[in-house]
Amino acid sequence: MTKGDGADEGNGEPTTGMFEKMRVFNEQLVNAGIMLGGEGLQPSAGAKVAFSAAGTTAVDGPFTESKEVIAGYWIWEVSSLAEAIEWAKRCPFDPSYGDSQILEIRPLFDVADFAQTVDADALAKSEQLLDPTSD
Repeated sequence: MTKGDGADEGNGEPTTGMFEKMRVFNEQLVNAGIMLGGEGLQPSAGAKVAFSAAGTTAVDGPFTESKEVIAGYWIWEVSSLAEAIEWAKRCPFDPSYGDSQILEIRPLFDVADFAQTVDADALAKSEQLLDPTSD
């Protein structure tokens, strides 16, 4: 996940040069066979849904009070956290926007990670839902 700053979100567009650097970086990820997905996210004009004992509420954005917002993400299939860190260190950086960081590198759960908590039939149904090529 890449970090954005809610206070200045949407106040500047990436330069053509930065778009090109990111295109090259993404191409390197694809050519290495590790990029499964990744997009930038539009400014925080979406919504938040909150759950509590009192009920469920939805609040429309923008959320300019946010100190940190997720500005984009990648989904990579790598062999280790160390490999993900090495790729993240290669991410292009434009100092004209101030300091920046990759907010977090986190592994995704796989349906098989829940095999001990669900029965085999439920696990098979979940795998079918997650596989767009299944019938």
